[in-house]
Amino acid sequence: MIVLAFIIYSIAICFIANSYALIQHTPQCLFFLIPVFLFTNLFAGYFVLKTKRKTLKVCFHGTVLLISFFMSMILSFFCHVIIAITTIPNNYTVFVWSLVFCLLVNSAVFWNGILCVYLTSKQLGIKVRIIGIICGLIPVANLIVLVFIVKTTITECFVESEKERINRKRKDQKICSTKYPILLVHGVFFRDTKYFNYWGRIPAELEANGATIFYGNHHSASSVAECGEELKERIAEILSETGSEKLNIIAHSKGGLDCRYAISKLGVGDKVASLTTINTPHNGCLFADFLLGKIPTSIKNRVAKTYNKTLRKFGEPNPDFLAAVNDLTDSSCKRLNLELPAPPEDIFCQSVGSVLTKATNSKFPLNLSYLFVKRFSGENDGLVDEASFKWGEKYILLRPTKRRGISHGDIIDLNRQNLKGFDVREFYVNLVSDLKNRGL
Repeated sequence: MIVLAFIIYSIAICFIANSYALIQHTPQCLFFLIPVFLFTNLFAGYFVLKTKRKTLKVCFHGTVLLISFFMSMILSFFCHVIIAITTIPNNYTVFVWSLVFCLLVNSAVFWNGILCVYLTSKQLGIKVRIIGIICGLIPVANLIVLVFIVKTTITECFVESEKERINRKRKDQKICSTKYPILLVHGVFFRDTKYFNYWGRIPAELEANGATIFYGNHHSASSVAECGEELKERIAEILSETGSEKLNIIAHSKGGLDCRYAISKLGVGDKVASLTTINTPHNGCLFADFLLGKIPTSIKNRVAKTYNKTLRKFGEPNPDFLAAVNDLTDSSCKRLNLELPAPPEDIFCQSVGSVLTKATNSKFPLNLSYLFVKRFSGENDGLVDEASFKWGEKYILLRPTKRRGISHGDIIDLNRQNLKGFDVREFYVNLVSDLKNRGL
């Protein structure tokens, strides 16, 4: 059905774009061509994709138009070669006006399509949008960029519509409806905000499958001990609000250390059913030791002062950049492991880790730090080495099935990017579903 739609709309646009001679000979055909042209520009592909999301329908509509434009331009080229041969030099005005008419029709289709995908696509990053604008008037380059844009948006439309189909099919099963609510705990240098979800599309996916989600709401840059105190208070708030006896914690990066501290040092173990750490540096980051040891104190203090000042402007009451960074070092984490007693036996503890394959597979600054961490500690996710992830009774290591790999940010859907070979949203659905099956 979808392929048929592409073919029909491409033929329709191509026919209209090259119909100047027909219109000149039979003006009455405009009563047919104009409605078809308007319908195509307004509704091409809009009713084909099975989704309830209007933005996704518009994105697919734009993708269909861009594909139709691309096919029409190719066919129009050959069509006008034939027109040129048959009309030049005897009646070249027919060729000129036909060419102008063709370009106007195809331009209208292109601008309609590109605006639709630019305004609605979630997978087209700012960089691609800018490159598209810059290369728009450069022959060949504009076609290459257009192919990349279409490939990205059509993949997005298929992936998202398939996600909707799967969730509709299993809606009644509520596979993520755990006995205890889920607490998502962020890592260092981020806050839980209303306008930018640290966990990307993951919470919405979990909620769509029955999960009850809460957030840590703790400071972005504080020591493990201070964050642990905040999480202790937050856990008490959630349990009071929900009336639940316990909760399940999923914590990313330093958040895993903060939670371990709250459980083992601050007496909240009886309020936690499970702790899942995601890419947490349980054994620290050797690279962090190196940096803090090599960078002059004056520079470290200046960076810390600038960061803390910036965070205060965003509402952080008492940020401490250096305390947060120091607690991630290899030496600090080893000391923490010695200080923290094992969690109570009735808490299910597991850890997850992932690795990249090369620096260019991630975004700045992880593409830069990946090389340094690899030099010191081998395989890593751009920040934390593989040897530091493992903790608890169950360990899941996500190795890339494609060249892309899975970075420290990818594992929490920070960039909202669909990766080949790894569906981050479905991974968390399975993770929480497993907690439910364990009676948690």
